[in-house]
Amino acid sequence: MTYVVTENCIKCKYMDCVEVCPVDCFYEGENMLVIHPDECIDCGVCEPECPADAIKPDTEPALEKWLEVNAEHAKSWPNITQKKDAPADAKEFDGVEGKFAKYFSPNPGSGD
Repeated sequence: MTYVVTENCIKCKYMDCVEVCPVDCFYEGENMLVIHPDECIDCGVCEPECPADAIKPDTEPALEKWLEVNAEHAKSWPNITQKKDAPADAKEFDGVEGKFAKYFSPNPGSGD
């Protein structure tokens, strides 16, 4: 088992999770974070820290796509270990449906 970042992180990108991760397995994209599945130790401390409820264990149903998204982009996005400010409009996007198709960016973020 590993944890994955799901669609609701897109354009919300709260970073409370990165501060509590003991193994620094978060990677930053332009408008979301991902977890490297081979680095995650399944401790679960990140899940309750996410204000957008975007972090889930990969054992939940229908998360195969998100495991792939996390694994793919963790290879090319920079590592992030320190919390930054969320986007100014993050609250407006929290809970919006269909964000992957409309807003997902494969571009990397700036990392630490």
